[in-house]
Amino acid sequence: MMIRNYFKIAWRNLIKNKGYSAINIGGLAVGIAVALLIGLWVYDELSYNLSFKNYNHIAQVSRLYTEPLNQQTNNTVYLPQPMAAVLRNNYGHLFKHVVKTQGERDFDLKIGDNTVTKKGEFIENGVIDMFSLKMLRGSKESLKDQKSIIISESAAKALFGNLNPINQPIKLNNYYDTKVTGVYEDPPQNSIFGDIQFFANYENLIANNPDIRAHEDDWGHTSHFIYVQTADNVSLTQADAAIRKLYFKDAPSNFIEGAKKYNQILWLYPMEKWYLYSEFKNGYPSGGRITYVWLFAITGIFVLLLACINFMNLSTARSEKRSREVGVRKVVGSTRSSLIFQFLSESFLAVFLAFIFAVFLTIISIPLFNVLTEKRIILPVSNLYFWILCSLFLFITALLAGTYPAFYLSSFQPIKVLKGTLRLGKFASYPRKALVVIQFTVSIVLIIGTVVVYRQIKYAENRPVGYNKESLLWFKMFDPNFRDNKAAIKQALLSSGTVSDVGFSSSPPTDIWDNYGDFTWRGKNPESESTFSVTWVNEDFGKTVRWKILQGRDYSKDFGTDSSAVIINKAAAKYLGFKNPVGEFITDAGGIKRQIIGVVDDIVAESPYEPVRMGFYWLQKNLNHLGEMNVKINANFSMGAALPKIEAIFKKITPAAPFQYKFADEEYAQKFSAEQKISKLATIFAVLAIFISCLGISGLASFVAEQRTKEIGIRKVLGASVSNLWQLLSRDFVVLVVISCFIATPVANYFMQKWLLGYQYRTELSWWIFVASGIGALLITLLTVSFQAIKAALAKPVTSLRSE
Repeated sequence: MMIRNYFKIAWRNLIKNKGYSAINIGGLAVGIAVALLIGLWVYDELSYNLSFKNYNHIAQVSRLYTEPLNQQTNNTVYLPQPMAAVLRNNYGHLFKHVVKTQGERDFDLKIGDNTVTKKGEFIENGVIDMFSLKMLRGSKESLKDQKSIIISESAAKALFGNLNPINQPIKLNNYYDTKVTGVYEDPPQNSIFGDIQFFANYENLIANNPDIRAHEDDWGHTSHFIYVQTADNVSLTQADAAIRKLYFKDAPSNFIEGAKKYNQILWLYPMEKWYLYSEFKNGYPSGGRITYVWLFAITGIFVLLLACINFMNLSTARSEKRSREVGVRKVVGSTRSSLIFQFLSESFLAVFLAFIFAVFLTIISIPLFNVLTEKRIILPVSNLYFWILCSLFLFITALLAGTYPAFYLSSFQPIKVLKGTLRLGKFASYPRKALVVIQFTVSIVLIIGTVVVYRQIKYAENRPVGYNKESLLWFKMFDPNFRDNKAAIKQALLSSGTVSDVGFSSSPPTDIWDNYGDFTWRGKNPESESTFSVTWVNEDFGKTVRWKILQGRDYSKDFGTDSSAVIINKAAAKYLGFKNPVGEFITDAGGIKRQIIGVVDDIVAESPYEPVRMGFYWLQKNLNHLGEMNVKINANFSMGAALPKIEAIFKKITPAAPFQYKFADEEYAQKFSAEQKISKLATIFAVLAIFISCLGISGLASFVAEQRTKEIGIRKVLGASVSNLWQLLSRDFVVLVVISCFIATPVANYFMQKWLLGYQYRTELSWWIFVASGIGALLITLLTVSFQAIKAALAKPVTSLRSE
């Protein structure tokens, strides 16, 4: 009965003060909704790959190597094909499964006369059991036959509708014959296989691809990924220790010397670190997305804290309004504990109502949030643990928001209150002012952080890339159907007038696929052993991508000696140390001597935030060895008009080959996707933080204006102008925001400097960012306070003084 009365009184107080209740509940709701969204995002990130039941036993085999000159240790996950067999045969007691793959890519799947593009990969048998794929049709052995292929449930519906897909033929890239032997349930989106639609048997790839088969026993060709699952009684740590010296014991004798020179060590990169710890330092995981996970988790806590601060501020600010109520209650027998419970019940009721509203806000925000984050987050309403956490969350939030007001209000002495001698004094407002300072300090730090993230992205986007991305696209021509037809396609495209240039390369302009070491040159330090990126190109590649020749010349068909020449980038020229590198010679590990004929500007093919690596461009006249055809669209044609004409030429010359292309500008833009998503989220959360802070400021300004109604009336009678009164009511808030600026500046500077250190190619922290953020916060505060201040200043003094 008593508890019901507490909540009945709490409800009446909320209804009686509708404006303040709306600010309290609305601010809390927004704060809780933000905390819920961030919490769901953080959980989705931390639970990446947790759907695999063998999570703690799965790892990717990686290789460490140390450069002798600078003792820098690097890591790579690209390994030679024969290593998988060695791990099975020599270390089989450690591993339950060892599977080899070339990795995922897009394939054209042909079913009858229909062709669709799906992402998948050729992988060895064992993937089903290792990654605990739930087979809806078929079994764990469904991938053992050479021509077998297993497809996801969504792919089965897209390809075959309601038909039974088992034993249905599928032709991959119109070349590899396969037969559906199983259907598996789609893995969660937050997993390594979230967007993969099929797995085909690796033996099919080997049997039908002579280039890959030629390197089946080649320890010097590192182009494959190897995944392992340790035995049930073997930990990843134990297996890691056992295979570290594999290169020294199990590699061919001619590789052991090189392995010792570079101190090549194998190690197991555990699944738990694949996603969150993808950045490496000295060869080992040191960070990555985990930085953003912690950043946003802290942001969510602070945004919720801002909302709780609003509640505490407005509750304590209105203490004088309820001081007589506290005095009367104490006189008629209420104990301090019962008053505390009364005020806490109001807090719990407000938080509960805010939570209901927050859940509604979260539900309607999730679709947009998923678009921004490219996730498939849902509110787990059917999960018992979710509601237990929410209940705990509600309890903690209510205590956090209501404890201080409850103890503060219940401490009033009834005699002073009822005699009207209660004077809170100037020190009574200090806690409120401190909380306002905390609010705006957090908000300003978020504003500065958002600006810095945006500037870092723009700084990298505006970085010279070394070639012209506009109207440039490339076609994947690895399919055997293109063999011996590339020159014909090139000539037909040029004759059509649709394109201005066509050049071939071993990798696209936005990526590097090959790296080599063991080069020598005149004046080289004997201890210097660095890896250079290598791209094979034909004579027309440079003209097609519009690279910039800094010294020397481009490849030309007029020079028969160019087959033994090399073009280097600016980074390589600097490293080699020649004043004039043109005419100098580079000798590779096979003893082939190449003369430098040109130096080109650095092409940003990898991370735009990192320095360009030293690179060589080697001439390859045989187009069958170059899998990327780069095309520059004629300036007189739009992309929309050019593509149908290009496709018609492809279909005429190679009707069975897939028509796959990518745009250079879009692929380059993808390199910024992670930072851009973070920037968008940071912007939204910074805006919400400011909004919540402004709600609190607005409520406090309204209270101050109400509290000083009679003073304002007297000042107006004595001749004070609206401008004078606006300054009077705004001054205290402006001072608090200025204090917040001085606190936020060094805090933001520290954390943003630390964040920027993660990028070698980074912007500078300019002074104007801090000034502009502070001025912005000040203007927002003035706009917020001005509404209440001007409203009070315009009120008729006779209304406020009629009772005097």
